Amino acid sequence: MSFRGNKPSQAMTLGEARPGFSGTILAVDAAGVEGSLPADELERRLLEMGLMEGATVEVRHQGLIKRDPIAVRINGQASFALRRREAAAIFVISNI
Repeated sequence: MSFRGNKPSQAMTLGEARPGFSGTILAVDAAGVEGSLPADELERRLLEMGLMEGATVEVRHQGLIKRDPIAVRINGQASFALRRREAAAIFVISNI
């Protein structure tokens, strides 16, 4: 099932977020995301990292070249880097 057709108007992908963004994950949907992994494998890996519906996420930093990768913090605990194309599979809504 694809979330992309039913997303709320104020939702965006984490890949579109800028440093300082703070929000909540609405869904993880890798359908249509270009990359080296099949959609189901990318979704599985993101979920294993804690990027699941309801989690809070904050964009901390971004790379200097093409703003890639981004550093994110999940639920105020774990921090790690994601490529923007992988972050395009994560739908978020701002907490502001």
